[in-house]
Amino acid sequence: MTSTITHRAKSLPPKPTSRSRRSSFLKWLRDIHGWLGLWGAVLGLLFGVTGIIHNHRTVLKIELEKPTASQIQMAVPETAKKSPEAMGIWLRDALSMDREPRLKKENAETVSWNGMDVIQPEHWDIRFVAPQYKVVADYWVGSNMVTVKRTDETWVGTIDNFHRANGANVGWVLLADSIGGSMILLSITGVLLWTELNRRKTIGAIIFIASIAGMIFIGFKTMFAG
Repeated sequence: MTSTITHRAKSLPPKPTSRSRRSSFLKWLRDIHGWLGLWGAVLGLLFGVTGIIHNHRTVLKIELEKPTASQIQMAVPETAKKSPEAMGIWLRDALSMDREPRLKKENAETVSWNGMDVIQPEHWDIRFVAPQYKVVADYWVGSNMVTVKRTDETWVGTIDNFHRANGANVGWVLLADSIGGSMILLSITGVLLWTELNRRKTIGAIIFIASIAGMIFIGFKTMFAG
Protein backbone atom coordinates (compact mmCIF):
# COMPACT_ATOMS: atom_id res chain seq x y z
CA MET A 1 0.00 0.00 0.00
CA THR A 2 2.80 2.42 0.87
CA SER A 3 4.67 1.76 -2.40
CA THR A 4 1.53 2.49 -4.42
CA ILE A 5 1.05 5.92 -2.77
CA THR A 6 4.73 6.77 -3.33
CA HIS A 7 4.52 5.84 -7.03
CA ARG A 8 1.42 8.06 -7.53
CA ALA A 9 3.11 10.97 -5.77
CA LYS A 10 6.11 10.73 -8.08
CA SER A 11 3.88 10.77 -11.17
CA LEU A 12 2.23 14.11 -10.32
CA PRO A 13 3.43 17.07 -12.44
CA PRO A 14 5.70 19.52 -10.64
CA LYS A 15 4.18 22.73 -9.36
CA PRO A 16 4.97 25.75 -11.53
CA THR A 17 7.66 27.93 -10.03
CA SER A 18 7.94 31.70 -10.32
CA ARG A 19 10.70 31.24 -12.92
CA SER A 20 8.54 28.99 -15.13
CA ARG A 21 5.58 31.36 -14.84
CA ARG A 22 7.81 34.28 -15.87
CA SER A 23 9.13 32.29 -18.83
CA SER A 24 5.59 31.47 -19.97
CA PHE A 25 4.55 35.11 -19.64
CA LEU A 26 7.60 36.30 -21.59
CA LYS A 27 6.85 33.77 -24.36
CA TRP A 28 3.26 35.01 -24.58
CA LEU A 29 4.51 38.61 -24.55
CA ARG A 30 6.97 37.85 -27.36
CA ASP A 31 4.14 36.44 -29.50
CA ILE A 32 1.97 39.52 -28.89
CA HIS A 33 4.93 41.77 -29.71
CA GLY A 34 5.47 39.91 -32.98
CA TRP A 35 1.84 40.13 -34.11
CA LEU A 36 1.68 43.81 -33.20
CA GLY A 37 4.85 44.36 -35.20
CA LEU A 38 3.31 42.64 -38.24
CA TRP A 39 0.15 44.77 -38.04
CA GLY A 40 2.21 47.93 -37.56
CA ALA A 41 4.43 46.99 -40.52
CA VAL A 42 1.44 46.58 -42.88
CA LEU A 43 -0.20 49.86 -41.88
CA GLY A 44 3.15 51.62 -41.56
CA LEU A 45 3.95 50.69 -45.18
CA LEU A 46 0.57 52.06 -46.31
CA PHE A 47 0.89 55.35 -44.47
CA GLY A 48 4.59 55.61 -45.25
CA VAL A 49 3.98 55.45 -49.02
CA THR A 50 1.12 57.95 -48.85
CA GLY A 51 3.24 60.20 -46.64
CA ILE A 52 6.09 60.21 -49.19
CA ILE A 53 3.62 61.04 -51.97
CA HIS A 54 2.20 63.87 -49.86
CA ASN A 55 5.60 65.35 -48.96
CA HIS A 56 7.23 65.05 -52.39
CA ARG A 57 4.39 65.23 -54.90
CA THR A 58 5.82 68.46 -56.36
CA VAL A 59 9.28 66.94 -56.81
CA LEU A 60 7.91 63.66 -58.13
CA LYS A 61 5.65 65.54 -60.56
CA ILE A 62 2.98 62.86 -60.45
CA GLU A 63 -0.09 65.11 -60.29
CA LEU A 64 -1.08 65.31 -63.94
CA GLU A 65 -4.37 67.15 -63.52
CA LYS A 66 -5.92 69.75 -61.29
CA PRO A 67 -8.97 69.13 -59.10
CA THR A 68 -12.15 69.86 -61.05
CA ALA A 69 -14.56 72.41 -59.60
CA SER A 70 -18.15 73.29 -60.46
CA GLN A 71 -20.47 75.91 -58.96
CA ILE A 72 -24.24 76.27 -58.94
CA GLN A 73 -26.90 78.55 -57.45
CA MET A 74 -29.88 77.00 -55.68
CA ALA A 75 -33.15 78.54 -54.53
CA VAL A 76 -33.57 78.12 -50.78
CA PRO A 77 -36.96 77.05 -49.34
CA GLU A 78 -38.26 78.89 -46.29
CA THR A 79 -37.81 75.85 -44.04
CA ALA A 80 -34.06 75.80 -44.74
CA LYS A 81 -33.63 79.47 -43.72
CA LYS A 82 -34.46 78.82 -40.07
CA SER A 83 -30.97 77.73 -38.94
CA PRO A 84 -27.63 76.39 -40.21
CA GLU A 85 -28.74 72.92 -39.07
CA ALA A 86 -31.92 73.13 -41.15
CA MET A 87 -29.90 74.36 -44.13
CA GLY A 88 -27.45 71.46 -43.73
CA ILE A 89 -30.24 68.87 -43.63
CA TRP A 90 -31.91 70.37 -46.71
CA LEU A 91 -28.65 70.49 -48.69
CA ARG A 92 -27.76 66.92 -47.69
CA ASP A 93 -31.07 65.64 -49.06
CA ALA A 94 -31.19 67.93 -52.10
CA LEU A 95 -27.62 67.12 -53.18
CA SER A 96 -27.76 63.42 -52.13
CA MET A 97 -24.69 63.75 -49.93
CA ASP A 98 -23.33 60.67 -48.14
CA ARG A 99 -21.67 62.74 -45.39
CA GLU A 100 -23.04 64.73 -42.48
CA PRO A 101 -22.69 68.51 -42.89
CA ARG A 102 -20.01 70.53 -41.11
CA LEU A 103 -21.52 73.82 -39.99
CA LYS A 104 -19.90 77.18 -39.33
CA LYS A 105 -21.79 80.38 -38.49
CA GLU A 106 -20.40 83.91 -38.63
CA ASN A 107 -22.52 86.47 -36.82
CA ALA A 108 -23.68 89.68 -38.46
CA GLU A 109 -21.27 92.59 -37.97
CA THR A 110 -20.67 96.16 -38.98
CA VAL A 111 -17.76 96.60 -41.38
CA SER A 112 -16.17 99.63 -42.98
CA TRP A 113 -16.44 99.82 -46.78
CA ASN A 114 -15.37 102.81 -48.85
CA GLY A 115 -15.56 105.07 -45.81
CA MET A 116 -19.04 103.90 -44.84
CA ASP A 117 -20.27 101.60 -42.10
CA VAL A 118 -22.08 98.68 -43.67
CA ILE A 119 -23.93 95.91 -41.82
CA GLN A 120 -22.81 92.55 -43.14
CA PRO A 121 -25.47 89.88 -42.57
CA GLU A 122 -24.96 86.57 -40.84
CA HIS A 123 -23.03 84.04 -42.92
CA TRP A 124 -23.41 80.25 -42.94
CA ASP A 125 -20.72 77.92 -44.21
CA ILE A 126 -21.93 74.34 -44.76
CA ARG A 127 -19.46 71.70 -45.93
CA PHE A 128 -19.63 68.07 -46.97
CA VAL A 129 -16.13 66.61 -46.99
CA ALA A 130 -14.97 63.20 -48.24
CA PRO A 131 -11.53 62.03 -49.42
CA GLN A 132 -12.73 62.14 -53.05
CA TYR A 133 -14.56 65.49 -53.00
CA LYS A 134 -15.49 68.63 -51.09
CA VAL A 135 -18.80 70.49 -51.32
CA VAL A 136 -18.99 74.01 -49.84
CA ALA A 137 -22.26 75.94 -49.54
CA ASP A 138 -22.19 79.72 -48.92
CA TYR A 139 -25.33 81.36 -47.61
CA TRP A 140 -25.96 84.92 -46.40
CA VAL A 141 -28.97 85.19 -44.13
CA GLY A 142 -31.83 86.99 -45.87
CA SER A 143 -30.91 85.79 -49.34
CA ASN A 144 -33.14 83.52 -51.38
CA MET A 145 -30.19 81.77 -53.06
CA VAL A 146 -27.30 79.64 -51.82
CA THR A 147 -24.02 79.18 -53.69
CA VAL A 148 -22.78 75.60 -53.81
CA LYS A 149 -19.29 74.73 -55.06
CA ARG A 150 -18.07 71.15 -55.53
CA THR A 151 -14.42 70.21 -55.94
CA ASP A 152 -13.50 66.68 -57.05
CA GLU A 153 -10.01 65.60 -56.04
CA THR A 154 -7.43 63.93 -58.24
CA TRP A 155 -6.19 60.49 -57.21
CA VAL A 156 -3.18 62.14 -55.53
CA GLY A 157 -5.45 64.45 -53.57
CA THR A 158 -7.62 61.50 -52.58
CA ILE A 159 -4.59 59.60 -51.27
CA ASP A 160 -3.50 62.72 -49.40
CA ASN A 161 -6.93 63.05 -47.77
CA PHE A 162 -6.94 59.38 -46.78
CA HIS A 163 -3.46 59.82 -45.28
CA ARG A 164 -4.69 62.70 -43.11
CA ALA A 165 -8.11 61.06 -42.50
CA ASN A 166 -9.65 64.21 -43.98
CA GLY A 167 -13.32 63.47 -44.63
CA ALA A 168 -12.83 59.75 -43.99
CA ASN A 169 -15.50 57.73 -42.21
CA VAL A 170 -15.27 56.39 -38.66
CA GLY A 171 -13.93 53.00 -39.80
CA TRP A 172 -10.92 54.56 -41.54
CA VAL A 173 -10.23 56.87 -38.59
CA LEU A 174 -10.25 53.90 -36.20
CA LEU A 175 -7.95 52.00 -38.56
CA ALA A 176 -5.53 54.93 -38.56
CA ASP A 177 -5.76 55.18 -34.77
CA SER A 178 -4.83 51.51 -34.50
CA ILE A 179 -1.33 52.45 -35.71
CA GLY A 180 -0.89 54.72 -32.72
CA GLY A 181 -2.24 52.03 -30.41
CA SER A 182 0.09 49.44 -31.93
CA MET A 183 3.09 51.72 -31.46
CA ILE A 184 2.20 52.27 -27.79
CA LEU A 185 1.75 48.53 -27.16
CA LEU A 186 4.93 47.73 -29.10
CA SER A 187 6.85 50.14 -26.90
CA ILE A 188 5.44 48.67 -23.69
CA THR A 189 5.95 45.03 -24.71
CA GLY A 190 9.42 45.88 -26.08
CA VAL A 191 10.49 47.38 -22.77
CA LEU A 192 9.08 44.40 -20.83
CA LEU A 193 10.89 41.95 -23.11
CA TRP A 194 14.14 43.88 -22.73
CA THR A 195 13.90 43.89 -18.93
CA GLU A 196 12.81 40.20 -18.87
CA LEU A 197 10.86 41.26 -15.75
CA ASN A 198 14.14 41.65 -13.91
CA ARG A 199 13.66 44.10 -11.07
CA ARG A 200 16.92 46.02 -11.55
CA LYS A 201 16.45 46.30 -15.32
CA THR A 202 12.83 47.39 -14.87
CA ILE A 203 13.78 50.15 -12.44
CA GLY A 204 16.53 51.28 -14.80
CA ALA A 205 14.12 51.39 -17.75
CA ILE A 206 11.58 53.40 -15.73
CA ILE A 207 14.23 55.93 -14.71
CA PHE A 208 15.48 56.21 -18.31
CA ILE A 209 11.99 56.70 -19.78
CA ALA A 210 11.05 59.21 -17.07
CA SER A 211 14.24 61.18 -17.77
CA ILE A 212 13.54 61.31 -21.52
CA ALA A 213 9.90 62.31 -20.91
CA GLY A 214 11.06 65.03 -18.50
CA MET A 215 13.54 66.41 -21.06
CA ILE A 216 10.87 66.49 -23.78
CA PHE A 217 8.40 68.21 -21.44
CA ILE A 218 10.95 70.85 -20.43
CA GLY A 219 11.93 71.36 -24.07
CA PHE A 220 8.31 71.94 -25.16
CA LYS A 221 7.66 74.21 -22.20
CA THR A 222 10.72 76.29 -23.00
CA MET A 223 9.79 76.45 -26.71
CA PHE A 224 6.26 77.71 -26.08
CA ALA A 225 7.37 80.03 -23.29
CA GLY A 226 9.76 81.73 -25.71
